[in-house]
Amino acid sequence: MELNVALLPGDGIGPEVIDQAVKVCDAIAKKYNHNIKWTTALTGAAAIDAVGEPYPDETHEICVNADAVLFGAIGHPRFDNDPSAKVRPEQGLLKMRQKLGLFANVRPTFTFPSLIDKSPLKQERIEGTDLIFLRELTSGIYFGKRGREDDGNTAYDTCTYTRAEVQRLAKKGFEMAMTRSKKLCCVDKANVLESSRLWRETVQAMEKDYPEVEVSYEFVDAVAMRLVQWPNSYDVLITENLFGDILTDEASVISGSMGLMPSASLGEKTALFEPIHGSYPQAAGKNIANPLATVLSAAMMFETAFGLNDEAKAIRAVVDKSLNEGIVTEDLSGDNKAYKTTEVGDWLVENI
Repeated sequence: MELNVALLPGDGIGPEVIDQAVKVCDAIAKKYNHNIKWTTALTGAAAIDAVGEPYPDETHEICVNADAVLFGAIGHPRFDNDPSAKVRPEQGLLKMRQKLGLFANVRPTFTFPSLIDKSPLKQERIEGTDLIFLRELTSGIYFGKRGREDDGNTAYDTCTYTRAEVQRLAKKGFEMAMTRSKKLCCVDKANVLESSRLWRETVQAMEKDYPEVEVSYEFVDAVAMRLVQWPNSYDVLITENLFGDILTDEASVISGSMGLMPSASLGEKTALFEPIHGSYPQAAGKNIANPLATVLSAAMMFETAFGLNDEAKAIRAVVDKSLNEGIVTEDLSGDNKAYKTTEVGDWLVENI
């Protein structure tokens, strides 16, 4: 196959982990007789520095014309520490999601037997965890009307959802549940929020179209509690933007490291794949960042965007092997040898 992939390294450790994922993808492509055309584009603080815009029109065109997008990370301390900054890297991320129509963020959470002791949770609570969050990504409070009143002393952010926005996210959740254990949990705050009541009634109305799926409805605070008590009681969870942002970060620590968790952002036409960790600027340029989440995001890309399941399985298998043999960066090495970012990438390629 000819695979046309837009490559957005971004900021901080983004370029370093993306480089390793590209090496792995090229090795897989060679093994399975594919050809990958990589087209690199600017986003985030790097784009602001270059052209004054965190998601330039040229980058958007490259993404629109690609079969998939592989993304690193964005963010820089000089923007985080300046509340008055008019242009921020994160604005580029929101703009990219909206312009590409990436309305469904897919975040799996699973455990690795060789790293089960790295989790802050007890082993007996997390063994067997294999859940997926679908977070609505282009609406809600992050995109609602906001502002200041009373000479800046009162601030407001508005959470707005339409029934159609809920339906398209829930549809993906139902479809995903049908491929797994046929369990779906709708996470909301319907006892307080009107937008959550719309979510709940919309999903309830869709149940008849998926009679094999067992649907539960839970308040977000209860789910936050149960995620650290019995995470393996969940399978597929759907929720709105803000709740999903918080819960998926909470779920990510179950595995023991955010450096291991991949994600996908899906639209009607475009799909973007990225690690869930941030730009981690403190580690930028030190060759110590964990590239495995980005490599596993590439596995999701092969599977979801291209339907190449064997290639995805091969990537996951070599990642498992690296973890089992201790070929890991300092965040996972403990008292054992810590490998450099590039060394982990090279080892993965050699073993492919």
